[in-house]
Amino acid sequence: MALPQLTDEQIRTWTRTQKDRWWFENVFRGDMPQLTIRSAITGFLLGGILAATNLYIGGKTGITTGVGLTSVILAFALYRGLAKGGFAQDFTILENNCTQSIATAAGYMTSPLISALAAYMLVTGKIIPWWHMLSWMLVVSVLGVFIAFPMKRRFINEEQLPFPEGRAAGVVLDALYHGKAEQGVFKARLLGWTAALAAFVNFISGDGWMRLVQFTLLRMNSWTGLKEPWILQERLDTYYYNLATRLHLWIPKILGTDIRQLGLRLTLDLSMIGVGGLMGIRVATSCLLGAFINYLILAPIMIQRGEIAPRVAANGAVIAISRAEIVNQWSLWWAVAMMVVGSLVGLLGKPELFRGIFKRKAAATAREPDVLKHIELPLWLSAIMVPLLTVLGATVSHQFFGVPWFLAFISFPLIFVLAIICTNAMALTSWTPTGALAKITQFTMAAFDRTNPASNLIPGGMTAEVSANAANLLSDIKPGYMLGAKPRQQAIGHVIGICAGAMAAVPLFYLLFLPPARDGTRTVTTLVSDQFAMPAAVQWRGVADLIAHGLKSLPTTAVVAMIVAAVCAAAIEIARIVTRGRFPLSAVSIGLGVVLPPEYTFTMWLGALLFWWTSRKHPEPGTKGHDFWVEGCEPICAGLISGWALTGIANSVINVLLY
Repeated sequence: MALPQLTDEQIRTWTRTQKDRWWFENVFRGDMPQLTIRSAITGFLLGGILAATNLYIGGKTGITTGVGLTSVILAFALYRGLAKGGFAQDFTILENNCTQSIATAAGYMTSPLISALAAYMLVTGKIIPWWHMLSWMLVVSVLGVFIAFPMKRRFINEEQLPFPEGRAAGVVLDALYHGKAEQGVFKARLLGWTAALAAFVNFISGDGWMRLVQFTLLRMNSWTGLKEPWILQERLDTYYYNLATRLHLWIPKILGTDIRQLGLRLTLDLSMIGVGGLMGIRVATSCLLGAFINYLILAPIMIQRGEIAPRVAANGAVIAISRAEIVNQWSLWWAVAMMVVGSLVGLLGKPELFRGIFKRKAAATAREPDVLKHIELPLWLSAIMVPLLTVLGATVSHQFFGVPWFLAFISFPLIFVLAIICTNAMALTSWTPTGALAKITQFTMAAFDRTNPASNLIPGGMTAEVSANAANLLSDIKPGYMLGAKPRQQAIGHVIGICAGAMAAVPLFYLLFLPPARDGTRTVTTLVSDQFAMPAAVQWRGVADLIAHGLKSLPTTAVVAMIVAAVCAAAIEIARIVTRGRFPLSAVSIGLGVVLPPEYTFTMWLGALLFWWTSRKHPEPGTKGHDFWVEGCEPICAGLISGWALTGIANSVINVLLY
C-alpha cells in the first residue's frame, strides 16, 4: 500500500498547521495499539540483546551496526508465528514500529563505552565505577531526547526532511503488514539460519564452551588424558605455523620482521564477514588500503629504523613488538590525523547541514492552533528538562570524572549546536558525524585546559552521545510519522530503550573488557587485547594525548607522517565532494584500517566483496539470487554478527564465572 505523503509544492507552501492537520486527517491511526506492555517488553529484550552484540562488535572494530530493520523483522516473525499458533495476537504495525524504536535506542547506547569512556580509562589508568558510568550515560542520553523534540516539529512536521534510514524502516513495515509478509518471514528465517551457522562455528572455536563440554560434562580429561580441550582455531594460520615449527618450514617476513608480529593473520571470525557486508565495498576497501600501507610498508620500515622497538615495562619485563605496540608507538598518530582531518573536511564539505540550522520558520505557524497538542511531547517539558539535565550532566561530569565546573557548563551550548548539526545530517543523509563533532568539542575544551584529559574527553563524549540520541530518536520517529503513530509514545519508548541498552551494556562491558583477576581486582591493562582492539577508544586516547603533550613529544617521522596523512585526507575528502560521492576511497576508513587488527580488516573486506559481487551478478529484482543475496544482505549479515557475538559473549562469561 502506497504511504500517503505531501507533494513538494505542499511542503514548500503550506504552513506547519496545515501540514499537521493533513497528517492528522489522512495518516494518524488514532488509538491503534502502539506502546503496549508486550511491545515495550519485546523492545526491551531485543534491545538488550542487540546492545550486547553491538558492544562485542564495537570492541573489535570500533563500529556500531544499525539494528532497526533487524528488530523489525525479528518482532514481525515472532508475533506472526505466535499468532498462527494461537498463542498471541499478531503485532500491530505501530507496535512493531515502537519495538524497533526501543531496540534501536538500546543498540546505540554502546558508543561511549567503546570510545570516550574507555579512552578516559586508558589515559588516566583509573577504572570508572559502574554506577558512575551508568548514571552519566543515562543523563546525557535522556538529555538528547529532550533536545530532539523541539527539532522534531521543524525537521519532520514542517520541512518533511527525508531521514533515509528511518524512511526505509517505514517502507519495510508497510510492506510487511500490507502484502509482503512472506518476505518478512523469509528474511527472519535467513537471519536465523546464518545466526545458527555462526553460533556453531564460534561454539567449537570457544575455549570456554569446549572446556565446559569436553572436561566438565564429558570428563574427557579423565579418560583421554587431554590437558587442554580441542578447539577449532579461530586464527586459521595457526595450523600452518604449528606445522612449520615442527618441520622447519618457511616463516614469511617483511624486511626481517615476522608477519605475525605485524598482525598479519587469517581469522575465521564470521561476524567480520557480516560487518563487511553491512559497511559496503568502498569503506571496506579503504580500511584494507590503510592496513596495507601501515602493516606491509610503513611498520616494517619503522621497525628497521628503530622507531618501533621492543620496550621494557615498569616491572622489568621486555614487551616484544606486536600489532598493539606498532599502533601505540608510531602508527596511531598518522591514523588519528587521517580520521580527524577527513571527518572535519567531510563535515565542512556539506554546507547544507549548517544552512539548515538557520532557516526561518513560517511566521504564521506560531499564531495558529496546535492540532497535535494532545499527542506531541509538550515543548514546555523540554524547556524544563533540558536546563535540569544540563545541570545534572555538569554535576556528574565534575563529581565522577573531575571535569572543572566552568568547562562542564560552557561545553553545553556548543554541544547543543553540534546536536542540531548532527540531527540535520541524519535527516538529509542518514549519516551522524558524531566523531567529527566530538573532536570539535575536544579541541575547543583544550583551548581552556590541556593538562586534564577529562576536560576534553568527557565533553567530547557528551557531544557524541547527546547528538546521537537526538538524531537517532528523530530517525526512529520518521517511520512513526509515516505510519500514523503517536510521537509522545515513541519518545517514551526511546527512553525505555536507553535504559535497556545501558542495563545490558554496562555490566557486559566490565565482564568482556575488564574481567576480574583471581583476587577479584580489575585493571585497565585488559581493556585493549588481541581479541578486542578497541580501535575507537585508541583513537580518542590519541587525540587526548596529542592535546596534552603536543607534537613535540612525538618522533620526527611520526610528525611527518601526520602532515602527509592530513594532506592526503583533505585531498581524498575534497575529491569525494567534487565527484559527489563517487570517489572510491574514504579518509576516515583508511585511518580506521590502521588501528583495526589487519586480520579483521581483511575478513571484513572479503564480506564486502562477497555481497558486492553477488549484487552485480544478481541485479534483477524477483530472481532467487537477488532475493537471497541482495534483499537478504542485511538479515544474513545481522545473523552472522548476532550468532557469533552472542556465542562469543557466552564463552567469555563461562571463562570468567567457571574457569
